[in-house]
Amino acid sequence: MIVSKTPFRITLGGGGTDLPSYYENHKGFLISTAINRYVYVAVNSRFEGNIRFSYSKTEIVDSVDQLEHPIAREALRLLNIDGGIEIVSISDLPAGSGLGSSGAFTVGLLNALHVYRGEFLSPRELAEEAFHLEAEILGEPVGKQDQYIAAYGGAITLEIETSGSVTVVSNVLPKLTIEKLKRSLLFLYTGKQRRASDILRDQGHAAASNDGSVLQCMHEIKKIGRESLARLCQGDMDWFGRSLDRHWQIKKNISTRMSNSKMNEWYEIAKKEGALGGKIMGAGGGGFFMFCVLENRSQFLEAMIRNGLIKCDFSIESEGSKVLVDLK
Repeated sequence: MIVSKTPFRITLGGGGTDLPSYYENHKGFLISTAINRYVYVAVNSRFEGNIRFSYSKTEIVDSVDQLEHPIAREALRLLNIDGGIEIVSISDLPAGSGLGSSGAFTVGLLNALHVYRGEFLSPRELAEEAFHLEAEILGEPVGKQDQYIAAYGGAITLEIETSGSVTVVSNVLPKLTIEKLKRSLLFLYTGKQRRASDILRDQGHAAASNDGSVLQCMHEIKKIGRESLARLCQGDMDWFGRSLDRHWQIKKNISTRMSNSKMNEWYEIAKKEGALGGKIMGAGGGGFFMFCVLENRSQFLEAMIRNGLIKCDFSIESEGSKVLVDLK
């Protein structure tokens, strides 16, 4: 029995510049941090020679090719595991929440499967293999952020070259800043799940076609990301909160699917109730809002909950994907 534990993430700046359609021409930069919400993957030998995979549904199949779940199917193919295995996936948060669930699951699954085979990969190897599976084998329009933050954990920056090579700097934020983030950020669930791939595909097509307005938005988002790192290291939460508002306004111009009338209404209420700024996490369209609120936080929360949002507490997780149980 192998059990892996892999964190979800929040993006603090530069989100979207990790897409190949952008970084292959303009390089990418992000600052991101893992959070204390996880996906757990258990892998065990199965007495029967078939495959059982339990997630939001349960599949029992005789061959890898019959698996409906694309990531599980391709992970087993990639590692040449063709039967006699049981996999169970349990998540703290729903899929489509904008917190990197797909990348975290892929990293956690590959981590568990490699240990099951007696192999141990570095965080970089896990991240790159997970990206290869999602982007190159399955053709999903994903970036590199989710896999890297799931594998490394903590607060990191990613510098992505046009070649796709990634430079990771770990522990980029002082402890005092991390404490300020805990006291300043609030996370509210919209209750709406969405497929990020449709929004990311829109963004990728626009960037690849050299749409000037979209590229300018992406350049500005990367600039905000770099400046966010400097300001956060100084502990300037007021600037950071206002930068989230700038990011939100820019992001809405990239794809019409990133927001809608209800999300715009929630955002305006949040600003009225004292949020310096905020953004919908991930590609947009649903999932979690992250707001920066420095004063009257209780009053702010009461107002947002009255208007249909659900409070969820997160904190920064210092570790990436790891194996909790190894009972081979």
